[in-house]
Amino acid sequence: MSFTSLGLRAELLRAVTEKGYTTPTPIQVQAIPPILEGRDIMGGAQTGTGKTAGFTLPMLHRLMASGKPEKSRRVIRALVLTPTRELAAQVAESVTTYGKYLPLRSTVVFGGVSINPQIQKLHNGVDILIATPGRLLDHVGQSTVDLSKVEILVLDEADRMLDMGFIRDIRKLIALLPKQKQTLFFSATFSDEIKVLANDLLKSPALIEVAQRNTTAERITQVVHPVDKSRKRALLAHLINSNNWQQVLVFTRTKHGANRLSEQLETDGITASAIHGNKSQGARTKALADFKTGKIRVLVATDIAARGLDIDQLPHVVNYELPNVPEDYVHRIGRTGRAGNEGEAMSLVCVDEFGLLKDIERMLKREIPKVVVDNFKPDLSIKPEPIQNGRGGRPQQPARKTFSSKNSSARGTQRGAEGRGKSRGR
Repeated sequence: MSFTSLGLRAELLRAVTEKGYTTPTPIQVQAIPPILEGRDIMGGAQTGTGKTAGFTLPMLHRLMASGKPEKSRRVIRALVLTPTRELAAQVAESVTTYGKYLPLRSTVVFGGVSINPQIQKLHNGVDILIATPGRLLDHVGQSTVDLSKVEILVLDEADRMLDMGFIRDIRKLIALLPKQKQTLFFSATFSDEIKVLANDLLKSPALIEVAQRNTTAERITQVVHPVDKSRKRALLAHLINSNNWQQVLVFTRTKHGANRLSEQLETDGITASAIHGNKSQGARTKALADFKTGKIRVLVATDIAARGLDIDQLPHVVNYELPNVPEDYVHRIGRTGRAGNEGEAMSLVCVDEFGLLKDIERMLKREIPKVVVDNFKPDLSIKPEPIQNGRGGRPQQPARKTFSSKNSSARGTQRGAEGRGKSRGR
């Protein structure tokens, strides 16, 4: 199937062709026709499936089909809510790219930057608004935004918004929208809370599922490297240098840990930068740009900052520390192996994390291969210590377990790991 067979406007097809796309992804094939028909959507899709274009293209088509905007008085007719700044910026870029030949205006609002330029753009009038819930409520509080004419609502990565405590904000915003509207609801997982929210919002939705819940990408090679906690940094530097990796995304549990590790890697002669919720939006944007262009080799991220990161052909993801939430592992490693490319995901696991590893393997319903790198064999006589979860909760108590592995040693040229994140986006 080609994009031309989906019934999209010529202007959209022209923009898609210029991007070099000819064949839609499975979620685009399933989502675009019912959205064009005006139906509500409940879509289950992991990141990297082409989901953003799957709702952006038909949204732009429908906005044009319902009448060209009046130049004198533009009102917000489409609202896209995302959990993080990075994802909001990514969606905004998609809207701009695919809508380049349409007379529609869009803007994006999120926290971490001055609100005044956003107010000015809203005052000038936009047809499409992409926003994080926190900053959008700031605008609502200042009466700088009117949501009473919204025709299309998109909730992108709804599970992450709920995980991050946005449920009250979302319900406040929904109360400001017209009851009659088209709602496009996307989530990687479907918890009971997600289902309740979906049932409240959607009317006879078309159900779209392109990946099973918590299924990891088949193209991602995963491996666990057992190692003592005190030797993790040395092992990471060894893996990067011995394999000559030029682009590696590394996950830590805390912001402080991300800062410390990036500074230590720089000391080791490996260019690195940290990205997390406490960094300014300008610093986060620069770090990501430097990483994409190869100016730095390692981007150290927390789960909070990584959601929405879209890096083409990212070859390596490393879990420097395992996440406390097993599902976060899937989203972390999902940063690689995207759009049909292969990827490697490695987890550096110390004795404190044996229990977390077992939880991840239980969720995956399989064991992840364990490979001890030469000269980094862990001392299993070390007693595990409680893990601080980095979210203000109670420490995770360690499980006293041992690694069961058929592969007990290797040279560090092997592969492996996965993960995910949280950020209020204000």
